[in-house]
Amino acid sequence: MINNFSFKNLKPDQHKMAIIPPFAWLVLFLLVPFLIVLKISFAESTFGIPPYSNLLEFKEGVISLALHLEGYILIFTDGLFFHAYLNSLKMAVITTIVCILLGYPMAYYIARASEKTRNILLLLVILPFWTSLLLRVYAWVGILRNEGLLNNALMWLGIIDTPIELYRTDIAVYIGMVYTYLPFFILPLYTNLLKLDQRLLDAASDLGAKPFSTFWHITLPLSMPGVISGAMLVFIPTVGEYVIPELLGGTDVYMIGRVMWDQYFTDSNWPVAAAVAVCMILLLLVPLVIYQRSQAQLMKEDK
Repeated sequence: MINNFSFKNLKPDQHKMAIIPPFAWLVLFLLVPFLIVLKISFAESTFGIPPYSNLLEFKEGVISLALHLEGYILIFTDGLFFHAYLNSLKMAVITTIVCILLGYPMAYYIARASEKTRNILLLLVILPFWTSLLLRVYAWVGILRNEGLLNNALMWLGIIDTPIELYRTDIAVYIGMVYTYLPFFILPLYTNLLKLDQRLLDAASDLGAKPFSTFWHITLPLSMPGVISGAMLVFIPTVGEYVIPELLGGTDVYMIGRVMWDQYFTDSNWPVAAAVAVCMILLLLVPLVIYQRSQAQLMKEDK
């Protein structure tokens, strides 16, 4: 009989070998690209290929290091960048809150459903990932436009007389981002709720606790690691979202992802775009640390 694999059964030397692949992956696809972007952020914008200067120059036997801070100075002095950061944070926070309000009841119901029903509901949650993000967002364009499916249905039912302006507004962006990232909140929370010790709920019921009291004092506190994990999985990518605001938002919906796109491809100012990316990464370090701690807590509970 083949035993299930467990890190507990590994010897000390095998432990070291087991962590090499994930660390190599992180170094190759996270640390190295970040260092490249960091290097470009301290360069000077130039005409040519690549469109930025070298930091190190060897000339007449002298090695010189030139760090240009124009990109960072522009970020902290130009109100456009400050507005883009604030708007990105605002839209990410609101999207995360809406996902929590909608996703918690859904995850709770799925976790409490029978096994057969649970599998069907999980399939429905995962099903949108089977199609491209662009196709799904374009579908919302057809739904939210003035002559789209939603307005036509409301006018046919007699609820409204004139089309509601939804397309190219903040509301359209919120709808698109909540629809896109809601499964990222539901799945980790569902996993956490599924592992909840049912004996605690039975004991509370035997002691006379009402269902709401049991949920408030037992289920909700024990599910907080799953809530935090899901919230971070929603918040972190929505801060730098580009596709959804570009397709569903108006010209006034200016998020940091669009700023980076304009700097890279419209203005060809790679140093400023790289500086924007570095500042965004530093801004996301706090939620990343929160997410890492919640994952560590989940691992402790699994043990």
